[in-house]
Amino acid sequence: MGWKAAEKLIRHWKILRGDNVMIIRGKDKGETGTIKRVIRSQNRVIVEGKNLDHITSLTLIMDFATGIVSLATHGDHGLFLLLYWQIKKHIKGGPDHEGGIFTVEAPLHASNVQVVDPVTGRPCKVGVKYLEDGTKVRVARGTGTSGSIIPRPEILKIRTTPRPTTAGPKDTPMEFVWEQTYDAKTGKGMPDL
Repeated sequence: MGWKAAEKLIRHWKILRGDNVMIIRGKDKGETGTIKRVIRSQNRVIVEGKNLDHITSLTLIMDFATGIVSLATHGDHGLFLLLYWQIKKHIKGGPDHEGGIFTVEAPLHASNVQVVDPVTGRPCKVGVKYLEDGTKVRVARGTGTSGSIIPRPEILKIRTTPRPTTAGPKDTPMEFVWEQTYDAKTGKGMPDL
């Protein structure tokens, strides 16, 4: 039994990767952590070091029609597919390494976490506000919150793949970019229709 896609997806995500959040429901209620991954197709987030499940045994599932191999576990809460969990140790015992009980971070539903207000340290709702210079910022909303600006996480400013600095084979050369192909006064460059 794997996580199925959510029926109603969240349109406007206000929780971002790298945010400091507090878990408001579940076995880790009241604990804070950092968002490690956002799974938008399932309305779920993975909080670093929280919602840990223990795996007691592993099963290899092979779909012979498609050739897809997946690992399933029999853990504390039944049978799960390991699609989005991070396993901290080896998955399966073998001749050169040892198997055993592994710890994984299970995804939480996005409604079970709230962003922490940077001033009060309490969970809050996130609103959007435009400053006088026109920049869009996130602000803390709700009862007992400071209304302060929630900063954008630093991890989002780092690109996972750097921008190319040299022109590739599919890039347009600069001499063609700056070439003037149409003159409005004379009508030069206008296609004949």
